[in-house]
Amino acid sequence: MENKISRKQFLTLATFTGATFFTKTYAGFGNYWSLKPNSKFGGVQIGAITYSFRSMPHDINQLLQFCIDSGVSAIEMMGDPVEDFAGKPKNPIKFSPPKKGEGWPKLTDAQKEQMAIYNKEIAVWRSTASMEKFIAVRKMFKKAGISIYAFKPNAFGVNNTDAEIEYGMNAAKALGAKSVTLELPTDPNQTKRLGDLGTKNKCFVGYHAHLQATDLLWDTALAQSKYNSMNLDCGHYIAVGGVNTKESLLKLISANHKRITSMHLKDRTADGKSNLPWGKGDTPIKEILTLVKENKFQIPISIELEYDIPEGSDAVKEVKKCVDFARNILM
Repeated sequence: MENKISRKQFLTLATFTGATFFTKTYAGFGNYWSLKPNSKFGGVQIGAITYSFRSMPHDINQLLQFCIDSGVSAIEMMGDPVEDFAGKPKNPIKFSPPKKGEGWPKLTDAQKEQMAIYNKEIAVWRSTASMEKFIAVRKMFKKAGISIYAFKPNAFGVNNTDAEIEYGMNAAKALGAKSVTLELPTDPNQTKRLGDLGTKNKCFVGYHAHLQATDLLWDTALAQSKYNSMNLDCGHYIAVGGVNTKESLLKLISANHKRITSMHLKDRTADGKSNLPWGKGDTPIKEILTLVKENKFQIPISIELEYDIPEGSDAVKEVKKCVDFARNILM
């Protein structure tokens, strides 16, 4: 008797052997059997912000492969790879990711002048950019089994024009994203401006916080517009310490889950000193994932890789470890 297995048996076996991230075709099964990434576990969408791959320079095609190899089926897309693909003018100044313990280099006066000219070129380009390339990227990623739920270009600052902001929102929608993300502005006039443009363009604006995070930090922005939302970073919240505890974080998520359009997850220590591999710090990762699962909160969760990559590894392998960590909790 031939030793045959059904498609259902094959997929079950693949899942329990960790083989859920294959992209090539298997002999004997044909194209019909090709598997795609699936990082939605127990109803919870685990994704990654593509900032996690910053240590591995890439174009849009390489980024797609990073996502496939990491096993993520949804992402928060940083701006540069897709904007470069869409024809954005090239930056005259090349930056490399800072080395451990170092910040970004300071610009010289000449470089500042170059950047001022470049920013004007970008503003003009964005005001007239076609959405065709962004739609093409959405289709490319969708074909590989990857959705884009948030978009983070550098287009939403106080010095960006309304045309640039609306471009960013339209590009997000072309990519299939529900929201754009940015660091929470300190000026409430800017969150009002963004909220108004979000309302006009039917695009949510998710605000990210670092060590200034408090339970009340987002209140003004959320009150200004129903399209203002939270891009909650659980690791940064815990790193503040003090009154920012595991219990207060879980309450914050529960109270605001309808206004959280995406969430960042990393493991930090409560003293704010360290980013660590998942399970080694003070971020209550298991409790967060369990809360989202049990309450069926519709919040995509982004792995944000910020801990030091071990010798012999790379960002893709480390993101995959985080995916596996989440799967073990949720499945």
